[in-house]
Parts: sequence; structure tokens; C-alpha cells
Amino acid sequence: MNRTQKAEVVSALQQMFADSGLVVVAHYSGMTVSEVTELRRKMLLAGAGVKVAKNRLTQIALKGTKFENLSDLFTGPTVIATSQDPVAAAKVAAEFAKGNEKLVILGGSLNGQTLDVKGVEALAKLPSLDELRAKLLGMLNTPATRIAGVVQAPAGQLARVVKAYAEKPAA
Repeated sequence: MNRTQKAEVVSALQQMFADSGLVVVAHYSGMTVSEVTELRRKMLLAGAGVKVAKNRLTQIALKGTKFENLSDLFTGPTVIATSQDPVAAAKVAAEFAKGNEKLVILGGSLNGQTLDVKGVEALAKLPSLDELRAKLLGMLNTPATRIAGVVQAPAGQLARVVKAYAEKPAA
């Protein structure tokens, strides 16, 4: 790889870090191409990304970013999982690591705050941003349907009373 190509890789990595809210670093020693492809596919479906890059170039790209605190984790065969969603990359990485012991999570960073392995796993247990939005909409929608039911109930009762008086034989 010549200097120009290295500069392009560093630039691409810096852009990736700038666009991310969460970075998870893991070792992937011994994983086959199909296993890495499966990890990439799962990350893509969750709205996250996976990148394998030379450690030295990654450390250069980390300088001056909010994830600079991760540079010590880049030793050996490492894979970088990133996402804008503060949970997506951690959730997929933790789930994949449970089923494949070759992927070992080393740590991560959430908007500049360093996370150890337990921190990444705790983050993975949280609901994603989309799940939280769905729950919030469900909570907001439920009272509206209850209010509509309560408002309609007196009108229905009034209609039944009027109908009963109308059907009542004249005395």
C-alpha cells in the first residue's frame, strides 16, 4: 500500500468515526470469511457497519476524534463496529459473540465515553432507538383511544335512554 492509499484509508476512517455515535472494538482471530460476511450482514440490517483496517492506520485516524481513547485496544486482528444509533452496533456484536467464540469484544466508546466489555454488554441489553420510539408512540396512542371511548360512552348511554323513552308505551 503506498502513501496515497494509506492517506485515503485514514481519511475514510476519520469520516466513519465522525459519523458514528458508538464504536465497538473486537478481536476476530480465526473467523472464516463466511462468518465475517454474516457479521457484516447482521450489522447492515441493524443500521450499523463493520470495518477491518490496519491497526496503525486506525490509530492515526483516531487522533483528534471523540474516540481517541480507543487507540490502546488496537492490537492484533481487530474489527471495528460502528453505528449512529447508540445501541445497534453493541447489540449485534454482543449477540454475534454469544454464538461465535472467535469474536471477542474488547471494549468501545459511546460519544467519547470509554466502555469496557461489561459496558458494551450492558448497552447491548438496552432497547434500540426505534424500539423506544415505538413504545413511546404506543404509550401516546393508548390514552387517546381511552379518551375517545370515554367521550363516546355518555353519548351512547344518552341515546339508549332516549330510545327507551321512545319505546315506552304511553301511559
